[in-house]
Amino acid sequence: MSDTPFGFGLPPEEPEDGDGKKKDPAGGGQGAGGGPVNPFAGFGLPGGAGGADNPFAAMFGSLNPNDLGAAFQQLGQMLSYEGGPVNWDMAKQIARQTVAQGTPDGTKDASVGPSERAAVEEAVRLADIWLDGVTSLPSGSNTAVAWSRAEWVEATLPAWQQLVDPVAERVGTAMGEVLPEEMQSVAGPLIGMMRSMGGAMFGQQIGQAVGVLAGEVVGSTDIGLPLGPANRAALLPLNIAAFSKDLGVPKDEIRLYLALREAAHQRLFAHVPWLRSHMFGAVEGYARGIKVDTTKLEDVVGQFDPTHPEELQEALQQGMFQPEDTPEQKAALARLETALALVEGWVDAVVHEAAKSRLTGADALRETLRRRRASGGPAEQTFATLIGLQLRPRRLRDASRLWASLTDARGVDGRDRLWEHPDMLPTASDLDDPDGFVHHEQLDFSELDKMLGEAADGKPNLRKDDGGKAGPDDGKGDDGKGDGDK
Repeated sequence: MSDTPFGFGLPPEEPEDGDGKKKDPAGGGQGAGGGPVNPFAGFGLPGGAGGADNPFAAMFGSLNPNDLGAAFQQLGQMLSYEGGPVNWDMAKQIARQTVAQGTPDGTKDASVGPSERAAVEEAVRLADIWLDGVTSLPSGSNTAVAWSRAEWVEATLPAWQQLVDPVAERVGTAMGEVLPEEMQSVAGPLIGMMRSMGGAMFGQQIGQAVGVLAGEVVGSTDIGLPLGPANRAALLPLNIAAFSKDLGVPKDEIRLYLALREAAHQRLFAHVPWLRSHMFGAVEGYARGIKVDTTKLEDVVGQFDPTHPEELQEALQQGMFQPEDTPEQKAALARLETALALVEGWVDAVVHEAAKSRLTGADALRETLRRRRASGGPAEQTFATLIGLQLRPRRLRDASRLWASLTDARGVDGRDRLWEHPDMLPTASDLDDPDGFVHHEQLDFSELDKMLGEAADGKPNLRKDDGGKAGPDDGKGDDGKGDGDK
């Protein structure tokens, strides 16, 4: 993955048609030299063809008719957009173009054949059977699918929208706040234009990132979040083949190991009903704390030239928004980082337990995937760039060790029971002291809910451990500790 995964502009070239010609849905898109068109290059920019004194001569001197049409088409799309904070139609278009371009190793996307689909379905079916013995959570997928890269883009865009819109909304709102209130009514059209262009530019960024990511992910849960439709386990055979190169492990084992990870994620998100909203809510909480560099934005607004929209584009690229250093912002980041670590750690622990005695390459595959994440893998980098969050890979290993220790101390049921309520889960400090968490008593929320229900019905709330005397509805014994899982 490139260092700047959200590069702007169209891909260098489009895939070939059957007759060997380049496809170009925009009606141009290629410069005379074969590179991507800069649709704004001729609008009087310093050093542009024809000079800045005659922008019309510059335009017609540097662009052929097809390129000129593409330039105005893209500019029109940017200025006419009236939707939310991100132009998702443009994001989808750019992502599909990026996928069609292929990956740096020259691999082009292709439709999934019947044999590959059958292999994925069989791998997920067998993975679910193995997982039945290592977790109390039942199967979470009623369908197993094999996706092409383009199908992955189509299926995951709704989740990306839920992740990115809160951040983009905050930045878009800031664009309207930098002018004094008495000037905002006068500058309304300019602000509207900037928001339209901002939505298009976010769409370009996200589309490019999602398109690049589609060439590298192996399933729908690589970033620890459910990006695909619910109850649907998905693998990408083309990317699995690329991942398998030089590993020295049979391809069937690799496919089955990745199916175990996908199926384990599906179980967790299907049977822990609060988990998805908890994690996506943490992203929204993070977005509310974003602080926009208003000084830089004021400079951009004050000097904004509608014929030079790339200046606003460059400003958005240069870190215009930063997380605000407040307790609320820190809490949102910590909540999301910890939740992601706990999800990934649980999956790592249960998959290892299911695979270690069945797959000869289980240990090697586990370490390969851990290093892929720890080195800032493509999914993690993209997620960090999208919302400004840098995951700490150390937390993933700590979480995996904690879940394994919980299995030894409390068994599979006791370990998985912690997912019943977010307040029962380990915290970031517990990841620093896993032994302390494993061996201290936990509050049993199922018993607490039962006691509260009885109290609401007017029934006595009696505990067996205090001689039958009524006790408070806090789920604690006389020593102040929880009376749940030991």
